Amino acid sequence: MLTQLYIKNYALIDLLDIELHPGFSVITGETGAGKSIILGAIGLLLGQRADSKSIKQGADKCIIEAHFDLSRYQMQTLFDDNDIAYDAEDTIIRRELTAAGKSRAFVNDTPVSLNLLKELGEQLVDVHSQHQNLLLNKQNFQLEVVDIIAQDQQQLAEYQQTYGQLQTAQSQLQELKADIERNSQQQDFLQFQYEELASAHLAEGEQEELEQLNETMEHAEDIKTALYEADNALNGQESGSQESGAISQMRTAIQALDGIRQVLPASAELAERIESCRIELRDVADEVSSLLENTDFDPSELDRVQNRLDKLYELEKKYHAETVGELIALRDDLAQKLSNIENSDEAVRELEAQCQQLTAQCQQQADKLTKLRQQAAKDIEEQLRQRLVPMGMPHVRFEVSISRGELGRQGQDNVSFLFSANASTPLQPVAQVASGGEIARVMLSLKAMISGAVKLPTIIFDEIDTGVSGKIAEKMAGIMQEMGNHERQVISITHLPQIAALGSHHYRVMKEETAQGTISSMQELTQEERILEIAQMLSGSSVTDAAIRNAKELLRPSA
Repeated sequence: MLTQLYIKNYALIDLLDIELHPGFSVITGETGAGKSIILGAIGLLLGQRADSKSIKQGADKCIIEAHFDLSRYQMQTLFDDNDIAYDAEDTIIRRELTAAGKSRAFVNDTPVSLNLLKELGEQLVDVHSQHQNLLLNKQNFQLEVVDIIAQDQQQLAEYQQTYGQLQTAQSQLQELKADIERNSQQQDFLQFQYEELASAHLAEGEQEELEQLNETMEHAEDIKTALYEADNALNGQESGSQESGAISQMRTAIQALDGIRQVLPASAELAERIESCRIELRDVADEVSSLLENTDFDPSELDRVQNRLDKLYELEKKYHAETVGELIALRDDLAQKLSNIENSDEAVRELEAQCQQLTAQCQQQADKLTKLRQQAAKDIEEQLRQRLVPMGMPHVRFEVSISRGELGRQGQDNVSFLFSANASTPLQPVAQVASGGEIARVMLSLKAMISGAVKLPTIIFDEIDTGVSGKIAEKMAGIMQEMGNHERQVISITHLPQIAALGSHHYRVMKEETAQGTISSMQELTQEERILEIAQMLSGSSVTDAAIRNAKELLRPSA
């Protein structure tokens, strides 16, 4: 739950640093005093988009920081999954905005994205403002309420996994049918392209090999001349009894050194070293001789190579390919398309069978969801009646209507909340027939019911008491007080003294004019200050003795 809130340089707030408490607390103040500003600051901590205009005029940066005690809630997994240090007793969320428009968010001093901040915020604080009453007109919200009470999250997740597989299979089926229709219309052209590429007998690496061979054959005479000169230099030519060439000269050198071995021992080692070189050079000479014998210029072979290269270049240009590998890939793709056309009926039947199987599986899982939701609907109807009757609606009727529709992301159910405040009035959608005060009571009852299932640490009600007064307001305060008794923090922003008096802690938001401009602030009230605040809420700007007595009477149960 929220234990401390720190705001600096935000809108009309210079500096606010206030401690908050568990249980049921109330915030009061005149209209325009700055209550919505505090809610806006909390909204930024929950991942809402920032606006540099929110920074107090003249300031370079604003800081909003909140401390949370999460020791009663199992939330460590979320922190571990995102590599954030976890401190159950003091988790700190901070948001910083600069006048230049930059925004940064931190959780326990670890920088986080706004998406992660929003994900965390949704598990920490639920802010119910007046516009959220419009959610009663949204079918998705009504279905979500039923799912929360049904506690069908596991079944819904299993259904959505199967439904996702069904959507994928249906998409593949549609694409296959579209491809078949499109390819069938150009089957002859595809067949021609495939046969042209197939008849070319393409092979990976062929083009590179032919280009190298062509280069070699075009320079065959130069190669042969160079090899002849090298062979002559190494092996030499016999002239009478004389031999020339490097190898024969090395043999002569070896014989000369061997002749002085007895008188010059060092010559033996030199002779051996020359012999080693001669052996290596002999191998080189043999390879040169072999190349010389096998190098021949065949004009017909050169023509064949060049004709083949011309064919490959022509195909690459025609099919906008860079390499033979791309031509091979195109050939194989054409073969697959032609195969799909030939085997299209079988492929379609396989996918249709898969879709039917997944549809049947979805239907079974959707039926399970419907049963769970129908059971939860009865529970919701009973709880709502029990909560609404004491709040001035003795003849209230509330029904959760569940009708079957098409399979969708959330199952097969359409949910509608039907409402009637009078026994003689037919049930109709709640948002169409309920008054503002009735909607406020219905939403408070739903929130109280949902909070027991969701276990949110902190719930903030922003003037949920709109349109009610007197004993009904007191009953609504009792519900919020009860919600705050179950390891939960409930904060109500209110204009009604009956609600303000039941808070365990009372905060007042004030606005004052200073030389530096308008400043908004908030403080926790003492018991005497609470009496004066509630008396003023009862009587207006002029506090009477009767209002003081009434305020004390209202505060007596919680004093």
